[in-house]
Amino acid sequence: MAMVEWRVRADEFANCNCSYGCPCQFNALPTHGFCEAAAAWKIHEGHFGDVRLDGLNCAFFIHFPGPVHEGNGTIQLVVEEKADPRQRDALVKIMSGEETEEMATMWWVFSAMSPNKLEPLFVPIDFQVDVEARRARLEIPGLLEAFGEPIRNPVTGAEHRARIDLPDGFEFRIAEIGSGTSRATGAIKLDLKQSYGQFAHLHLSNKGVVE
Repeated sequence: MAMVEWRVRADEFANCNCSYGCPCQFNALPTHGFCEAAAAWKIHEGHFGDVRLDGLNCAFFIHFPGPVHEGNGTIQLVVEEKADPRQRDALVKIMSGEETEEMATMWWVFSAMSPNKLEPLFVPIDFQVDVEARRARLEIPGLLEAFGEPIRNPVTGAEHRARIDLPDGFEFRIAEIGSGTSRATGAIKLDLKQSYGQFAHLHLSNKGVVE
């Protein structure tokens, strides 16, 4: 049976528990030995087969007891409640790594490494992100409050800009790096303060990053 063709163009904000730079991006072990994060995507344009995904927000929470590649992760997907049943199904499949070539996206990887899959949530998601300014605000009422801001020079307070360039990455080609703070109170709890924040323009398909 042929794979469903899909494509998503979105802006991303992610906040994990690692130090600025995130060792994962350099094939190194996580700062504290384990990985936990919240991330959200604002879809500007997208489709899953004939299902349009424009204008929808989605997110996830993840926790791994060690490095991601060692597995045993827990993942909970979140789709904006305004999505209709077909859109909900499409986004859950995309974020679960379904209808995707092996290792082609970060969603495929995180899902493959997470045998503990919590039920997806369909709830309001209030999400604003400005990738170039390295600023974001993400609220999932009753579950998560998170914000992203630029890293600041500890002496002058000036905004500091750094980027990660991954020519062969499965998530982005270039990400702006900032500071993230998140508090999550659901099944996957987070209490992150001024840790790694990632801001990126994504263009992904069932075959991976679209050039």
